[in-house]
Amino acid sequence: MISTDPLLNSPARPQRLCCLINQGIVPYLQAWEWQKQWVSERRDNPQLTDLLLLLEHPPVYTLGRGSTLDFLKFNPTSEPYEVHRIERGGEVTYHCPGQLVGYPILNLHYYQQDLHWYLRQLEETLIQALAAFNLKGDRIEGLTGVWVEGHKVAAIGIKVSRWITMHGFALNVSPDLKGFAKIVPCGIPDKPVGSLEQFIPGIKIDQVRLEIATAFATVFKVQLRELEQINMGASLLDIKLS
Repeated sequence: MISTDPLLNSPARPQRLCCLINQGIVPYLQAWEWQKQWVSERRDNPQLTDLLLLLEHPPVYTLGRGSTLDFLKFNPTSEPYEVHRIERGGEVTYHCPGQLVGYPILNLHYYQQDLHWYLRQLEETLIQALAAFNLKGDRIEGLTGVWVEGHKVAAIGIKVSRWITMHGFALNVSPDLKGFAKIVPCGIPDKPVGSLEQFIPGIKIDQVRLEIATAFATVFKVQLRELEQINMGASLLDIKLS
């Protein structure tokens, strides 16, 4: 169990169970298939437990469903970069090791059926996690994501199908930021991309995993149960609410 906060575990405040799946570096296409499978299962079986998948990706660029190629500074058909157009919102972004990616698979029928609310909750999760390291995470009106001292350290892009969420957030902990120079990140030309390592040299991604999980449990008022060993190629239909 992640949270031991007595307020979160109060009998007067029943919590929804959410399974935490911690992975290392996972190819983008594999994680995308997992998400699509889990969302499909939950559309057919809405009683299934929510999930939070935390991982890293090898270097890869992703474009939201309506993204323009104008924000790529390379030709995706002739240069050897992995690029995928996916069903999330938002423009182009970059993933690589050292960036902690979170994919919540939540049934918003049990929370709020409000996409604006959900985006703000993801931002709040990141802001609370940063506060554990004495970093002040900021929002910028009209934009989605989290900034520290004017540097964008976290991007958010989601897809919701029948109120079940997929995709999520990417927090730059200690990545090589050079890959961002090949794009206009999130289509925002005048805001620099940054990482937590710029402000806390030597920060480790496993430290941040813990704080993200703790903040997620607090913000979404869920009870996290970590799955230490699962067959990632198999269905998670057997994980039901306790």
